[in-house]
Amino acid sequence: MSDQFDGDAATSGKSNESVSFDGASDSANEQAQAASSDSPSAPDSPSAAEDQLNAELADLVEDLGPQSKEAELLADLQRLQAEFVNYKTRVERDRDVARNSAIAEVLRAILPALDDLSRAEAHGDLEGSPFAAVVGKLRNAGDKFGLKAFGEKGDKFDPEIHNALVQTPSAEVTENVIADVVEPGFMLGDRLLRPAMVAVHIPA
Repeated sequence: MSDQFDGDAATSGKSNESVSFDGASDSANEQAQAASSDSPSAPDSPSAAEDQLNAELADLVEDLGPQSKEAELLADLQRLQAEFVNYKTRVERDRDVARNSAIAEVLRAILPALDDLSRAEAHGDLEGSPFAAVVGKLRNAGDKFGLKAFGEKGDKFDPEIHNALVQTPSAEVTENVIADVVEPGFMLGDRLLRPAMVAVHIPA
């Protein structure tokens, strides 16, 4: 009978131990679930993170898009303005060149007539005649456009603007000088219309 009691006690002890183990296991599961519920949520999956990054990039591009468009339009306007300024400068320069060329051609065409009137004036043929007033008006018109006569006796000979018709050796000069002016030369501003026709004294 004592052996039976001991056996029952041992069996009862094992049963209690089994219950105790199961209770501990349930308690551990409950604690794990509680800890899981209290802890912060796990990070999103890689796919969700990538979607979020793409969304942020899209927002950034959308925000910067209008600014970039405005900058592009401003650059286009500045380029067009620079091209217009260059075009305007080129047109004005070409117009001035064409205008000066036309004036030069007109004045060059009337130079022979002005030469004849000047010779007649030098001989006194224009005194008291209407042609004296004509000569004055032609000279005033030439002055208005910048026409200047050059070439005087005693000036230093310059082959760039003087055309030597005659060269005469002279012991009185140490360099080439103009001895006489056959036809005066004319300049229109800095432009040579006609060289002066002169006779030159050269050193003997």
